Amino acid sequence: MNFDTSCLHAGYRPGNGEPRNIPIIQSTTFRYETSGDMGKLFDLEAEGYFYTRLQNPTSDAVAARLCALEGGSAAMLLSSGQAANFFAVFNIASAGDHVVASSAIYGGTYNLFAVTMRRMGIAFTFVDPDCSEEELSAAFRPETKALFGETIANPALTVLDIEKFARAAHAHGVPLIVDNTFATPALCRPFEWGADIVTHSTTKYLDGHAAAVGGAIVDSGRFDWTAHKDKFPGLTAPDESYHGVTYTQRFGLGGAYITKAVVQLMRDFGATPAPMNAWLLGMGMETLPLRMAKHCANAQAIAEWLQRHEKVAWVRYAGLRGDKYYDLAQKYLPRGCCGVVSFGVKGGRAAAERFMAGLGLASIATHVADAKTCVLHPASATHRQMNDAELAAAGVSPDLVRLSVGIEDLDDLIADLSQALDRV
Repeated sequence: MNFDTSCLHAGYRPGNGEPRNIPIIQSTTFRYETSGDMGKLFDLEAEGYFYTRLQNPTSDAVAARLCALEGGSAAMLLSSGQAANFFAVFNIASAGDHVVASSAIYGGTYNLFAVTMRRMGIAFTFVDPDCSEEELSAAFRPETKALFGETIANPALTVLDIEKFARAAHAHGVPLIVDNTFATPALCRPFEWGADIVTHSTTKYLDGHAAAVGGAIVDSGRFDWTAHKDKFPGLTAPDESYHGVTYTQRFGLGGAYITKAVVQLMRDFGATPAPMNAWLLGMGMETLPLRMAKHCANAQAIAEWLQRHEKVAWVRYAGLRGDKYYDLAQKYLPRGCCGVVSFGVKGGRAAAERFMAGLGLASIATHVADAKTCVLHPASATHRQMNDAELAAAGVSPDLVRLSVGIEDLDDLIADLSQALDRV
């Protein structure tokens, strides 16, 4: 099926007389006739469900839909995007290991890596996404287990050179993990450019309506863990907590990574999505291509309008000719650069705050990337834990305003921005 059709039909096909929509299986447990039948599930010798903390039919159907949209081999849903990024890295890295990451990433992800996971004994080196291939290669160590970046960085709007990052990762025998939240597979499919694992905060465009917090991990199934057995013993050596199963042997390259993340990490950390939230995500994905086209069209027009406004100091949007990332966007994001625009109001932080207070249609909110327009001052909110040097490395200046353009009428949006800027 083509992409738009897959958004509606992938992951679930009802049988004769069965529900046309994915059903909500709102149950924590599943009944079996014998202990032996259930035991096979615990030994990973059979497929099925026994406890929703690990797997649930609703979540699995929606994960299969996202897997098809990204062109992957296996996928899982989680309770948040933060959980997804944590699981994606922790599935292959542990105490004493090292990860290289782009410095231009979401502030919450930066804190997860630089603070919390560092406490767990995993070291992180942050690199400028625009660095040379030589500088990127120099950041790797013998104990490096992954390279991480965002397709479109939140809120810096840096466009990742996925092929460059993939070459560096593979030259050092590790996978490239790409957070594809802002682009979604409607605008970019990182696997087609060499990425190995994709993560999402499904809370954003995939859901599209700010209705349910969630996350996802999709595996391409193409990274050869067995070619680097010593680096990834969790996947290539027996797991004693499951009677010595070796994931790459039992589930192959297409299933080993996600299976391990489910049966180990979800078992132990329990970052489980509610079936209702999974169902809402599935419904949101049905309109993904329609919404993303409208988001991109509105954002492009507003970015061009802001660029001409006398009270706007600068505008960052990769769809603008002359933008630093215009060429990369033409390569990786030819269908649009998402609905998020970053800009600065002349007068700095104080002027930005006055502008935001004057908005009527757009809401000041920590959320981003849904149907309704919202605005945020990251240095005071999502990135407030960072010092000035860390803010600069993440591409977040003190005057940066992150405008998440919704799917409202364009004239109404411009009228709201215009009257708010008049008050500055």
